[in-house]
Formats: sequence, structure tokens, C-alpha cells
Amino acid sequence: MTRAEEFEDLRPLLFSIAYRILGSVSEAEDAVQETWLRYQASATRPASAKAFLSAVVTRISINVLRSARVRREAYVGPWFPEPLLTDPYQDPERSAELADSVSMAALVLLERLSPLERAVFVLREVFGFGFGEVASAVGRSEAACRQLAVRARRHMDEGRPRFEADRREREELATRFFDAFAQGNLDGLAELLAADVHLVADGGGKAPLWGTGVIVGAGNVTRVLAALVPPFARIGGSVEPHQVNGHPGAIFRDRDGKVVNTWALDILDGRIQAIRTVLNPDKLGHVGPVADAWAVLREAIQTRGALLTSES
Repeated sequence: MTRAEEFEDLRPLLFSIAYRILGSVSEAEDAVQETWLRYQASATRPASAKAFLSAVVTRISINVLRSARVRREAYVGPWFPEPLLTDPYQDPERSAELADSVSMAALVLLERLSPLERAVFVLREVFGFGFGEVASAVGRSEAACRQLAVRARRHMDEGRPRFEADRREREELATRFFDAFAQGNLDGLAELLAADVHLVADGGGKAPLWGTGVIVGAGNVTRVLAALVPPFARIGGSVEPHQVNGHPGAIFRDRDGKVVNTWALDILDGRIQAIRTVLNPDKLGHVGPVADAWAVLREAIQTRGALLTSES
């Protein structure tokens, strides 16, 4: 097998490691490309391409994350990772860990960890690497990596959300929710929300938001949906149900099919606990051509005004 063939076989794993460390599709793709360039330039073939390439992509990702954290500290409003529509790496034996680790909620929790803790957690807890491999990847002793893993697990367990185990039930509830959205059935939407549901938006200061971007409570969220749903449908907007970061979600598009935002739903006990929407256009380019959210909002507001006038 050639180096190129070895690398292509491992590309899904390398991207999935980098994305979980970085929370960015574009930065993960860049890290994978840089890994290939280093592998191509290496004078010798490693005994294990998987171990070598995983270590290289991890080190690159740690360095990128250290600089990214400075930018994120100055980020405007809530921060979410770039939405991931499909995780390219599949491992039936670790499917539960993989699905949980890529959720919006889990990736936001990972932001609490130091870059080294995050890398160790991803390699050890998500992908099941041995501590010897983890130590080689992050440049620390096995003992130090065990301590980093303990700290990381503790931080993650303290804030980890508990989602329903039955994926089919989650999908069915999400289907009902987005069907109600498409039909403008506000009562149907309201009955699926938890009492303390959170509607949180990441606009990065580059897209229209409601206040601080965070709305709490079924009544408040329902009122926002009531203001958004009819005019969005009236101006030709569409809702495309889609897995987002391993959980039920949707892509919102304008009449031309351009991406307005993505939604990801956190579901527990038969109710939607959180709706996480990414509006920042810088985070949506990999999903498809990006709409002008400000123009969509202006048209929706004008349409809402016309609707209210016609009803009065």
C-alpha cells in the first residue's frame, strides 16, 4: 500500500480527531492537510501509520487550538462549534462514545479543558487509544497523561448533559417538531418544549440575534417561534431536517436554497431541552452557499407586519 493509500484510509479518523479538538470543520481540514504534507515529506515509513498520523494531527490541532482560544475569548456572544453534518469516522464498537463526543453540548463542554486535557480526552475516551499512544501524541509521560485524563473526565462528567438513549424516539420527536414548524403549528411546537428550554444562538456579531442570543423558558421560546415561523414560511424559507453533530437538527434555507442557519436539538424525557442555532456566516460555508441573514430578517419583518395588518 502506498503512503497516499494509507493516508486516505486514515483520513476519516484524522479529521474526526482534529474536529473534536478544534470544533471547526475548516481548521480540522487544514490540520489533516498539513498532516499529509508532513507524512509525505517524512524520510522513513513509520511502523504504524495510524499511530504516527494520529500523533501528528493531534500536535497540529493542539497548536491551532492554543491560538484559537485567544480569539474565542473575544468572541461576541455564545460560541458553538461549526456544525458537522456527517462524521466521516465510524466504529461500531465505539459508536456511543463517538456520537456523544461530537454533540454541540459536549463540544461546548470541551472548551472548558486546556488544549492538552482536550487532546488526551479525545484520544483516550473517545477513540480508545492506549496511554502509551496518547503520551507519544501529546509529548507527555504516561503518568502525566493519566492525570490529564482524570481531570478531563471530571470536568466533562460535571457538566455532561444526559440525553435519551433511544435514538428512534429522539428522531420521532424531532420529526414532529420540524413538521409543526413547517406547518406553522405553534401549539404543536409548544407542547414539545421543556418548561426550561433554552434557545441559544451563535451569531458571532455577524448575524441578527434576539437580545443576547439566549432565551429561556417554554413561553418565551414559543413567542419567538410565533414571530419567526409564519413570516419565514411566507417568504419561501424552508426547513431541511438533518443530523447536526450527531443529534436531530435542521438546516434553514432561504427561497434560493442558501443556508440561513442550522439548528441542533437536545432532547431528554420526551421534550426538547435546548435548541442551539449557528447563524455566524463564517461557520456555515462548508454547509453550502450562505444566505444574507440580515436581508432574510428584513423581509420576514416586513411580511410579519403585513400579516398583522391583514389580521387586524
